[in-house]
Amino acid sequence: MRRIIIAIAALSSIMTASAQTDRTPVLVSSDHNGWEYEVKAGVNIGGATPLPLPAEIRKISSYSPKMNASLEGTVTKWIEKDGPWGVSTGLKFEVKGMKTGATVKNYSTEIVRDGSKVAGYWTGYVQTNYNSTFLTIPVMANYRFNEQWKVRAGLYSSFKLDGEFTGQVSDGYLREGTPVGEKMVFENGNSASYDFSSALRHFQWGAQVGATWRAFNHFTVNADLTWAFNNIFESDFKTISFGLYPIYLNLGFGYRF
Repeated sequence: MRRIIIAIAALSSIMTASAQTDRTPVLVSSDHNGWEYEVKAGVNIGGATPLPLPAEIRKISSYSPKMNASLEGTVTKWIEKDGPWGVSTGLKFEVKGMKTGATVKNYSTEIVRDGSKVAGYWTGYVQTNYNSTFLTIPVMANYRFNEQWKVRAGLYSSFKLDGEFTGQVSDGYLREGTPVGEKMVFENGNSASYDFSSALRHFQWGAQVGATWRAFNHFTVNADLTWAFNNIFESDFKTISFGLYPIYLNLGFGYRF
């Protein structure tokens, strides 16, 4: 996260300096041949959610989207120099995460108590912390209405660089093994932790739609919605009985060379 924030600050300085210089002959030639280059910085707002909300989750009491920064380089090839259609791809370094609190009933989980793992069904309060860093490659069809507005839609692939899915349970009880198993009570401030970070999926893919407004000659404002098609956990992970699918809105700014 810190690396991305530093990179965004550096990008802002480069963009400001670049805006004060003329375009090079190479960029002029590329533009004449229908090529367009952009760098973008933004923030991801959203979370990993079950679809639909399962019966085990009775109430969501808190949610924090965190500061999920992103940095991206994009190249677009317009089929005709002044035509409306184009194809784009790029490379994005991004963070997706969230922190939630919820009241659940018969929620399948595995906790750590006194150094040992205990699997069962939890009823009570659950706090979850999810955070992952990705390298993402989008492949998009682009349509521009005019020099100021363009929209895009396509698919993306994300490769996880690191990630965590941790949390704790409190103010409730665990039924060990089955929904009618031995009851382990946690109250009066007592809690137990869990960590499913090792089960996070290494590859995600999904759909992406977005739009760009060219506010000035080089500066743009961007919005992109991504919706993952696969669960954040590996297919053989069964401790949590439902899937969690990342849905994020990326808002930010960019520089068009």
